[in-house]
Amino acid sequence: MSDNTEQSKKFQPKTPVELAPPKDDPITFEYLSKCDGTNEGYPTYVAIMGTVFDVTGNASYTPGKGYHVFAGKEPNRALAKSSLKPEDCIPDYEDLPDNEKKVLNDWYTFFSKRYNVVGKVKSEGSSNL
Repeated sequence: MSDNTEQSKKFQPKTPVELAPPKDDPITFEYLSKCDGTNEGYPTYVAIMGTVFDVTGNASYTPGKGYHVFAGKEPNRALAKSSLKPEDCIPDYEDLPDNEKKVLNDWYTFFSKRYNVVGKVKSEGSSNL
């Protein structure tokens, strides 16, 4: 297992980012789907392993750009597989091999050092997060 400080440095942004304290507001998949960069008045969000990140302002997530496929979704499987296929942009990842789960964890770390955490994904109809 590698040293945590080494891991931590590996994902540091080139330019320091001032992040707001993380929020744990419940965000439904319905609301998340509206945060895909195509709906005026809505931010652009990407969820990873239940945590919702605000990627508004990063052009890579806007319509027509490479990572737009992730916007408004919880694309765990796609991130774990390093896939840009829309059919892979689903939350399910538990059945993936450990090496792909590690890639997903690396993406989570990468996002957590660059984007504000605005909430947690909440399933419709569920009484808890």
